[in-house]
Amino acid sequence: MTAAMSCAGLRKSYGDVLAVQDVGFSIAPGEAYGLLGPNGAGKTTTISMLVGLVRPDSGAVHICGTDLATDPMTAKSKIGYVPQEIALYPELTGRENLRFFGRLFGLPRRALARRIDEVLDLVGLSDRADGKLDTYSGGMKRRINIGAALLHGPELLILDEPTVGVDPQSRKAILDGVERLVAGGMALLYTSHYMEEVERVCDRVAIIDHGRIVADGTRHELVSMVGSADKIKLTLDGDADSAFAKLQTVEGVLEAVRTGTATVRLIAEGGRYLLPALITAVEGSASVTAAEVVEPDLEATFLHLTGSTLRD
Repeated sequence: MTAAMSCAGLRKSYGDVLAVQDVGFSIAPGEAYGLLGPNGAGKTTTISMLVGLVRPDSGAVHICGTDLATDPMTAKSKIGYVPQEIALYPELTGRENLRFFGRLFGLPRRALARRIDEVLDLVGLSDRADGKLDTYSGGMKRRINIGAALLHGPELLILDEPTVGVDPQSRKAILDGVERLVAGGMALLYTSHYMEEVERVCDRVAIIDHGRIVADGTRHELVSMVGSADKIKLTLDGDADSAFAKLQTVEGVLEAVRTGTATVRLIAEGGRYLLPALITAVEGSASVTAAEVVEPDLEATFLHLTGSTLRD
């Protein structure tokens, strides 16, 4: 199967600053791929090279098998790109903006009118299509911006921070729409400062730092890099000493530590599934009055690999 997007050996310098060095990855049709990294890690430069806005010093980009360098018009026609900044005309209505961009894509008038209606329905703005853009909320503008990138039916959609500054309802609408597109077979490259979005939307994730891809894999594969065990905190009522001894014998418990007169911290595999066994184990000695399970997540992996937090 031809990749929707593949790149290899991408390298870009700005003077003495090496912004991107030997970046390479691929995205299959119908796959959602996340790109994470702290500010200055090389995300923006990488995306700019992938869409043809910046020429790499070396390396190659192929979009659906087409070399971006040798046949840029064909390659770009298969991309829908939504930059972080709104790229629309505020004095036009939502429908007029879509019509303008659709004509730039060369869509015939009759087909374009039908496609605009489809896109407006997809982004949930059919009822506001004829209002001027400067009356839209930030979330509505972003949804129209995504709609403009979808008009020509791209095979690869690139979303750069699509939910920054939007309200919860618009964020939900954007994420729901993205998931429908991927389920329909569209490939997706997604960057976000919101880790939970990447975990929800993306099948695979790459972490870039100092211009290099430092990790690439599924959420499970990345999280396993910092360990797969869960942390469990239990609060007990009763004979805590006897209960603690019993908890240590439960299959799946890797480590147990008393953290207070009535609290215990456990390290265990499959923490949430182990809770019933833990509660049963202490019967006759104590009862569990509170339980908290902390599972490894993508942010822990990110911090482990980059030493940074995702920041605006």
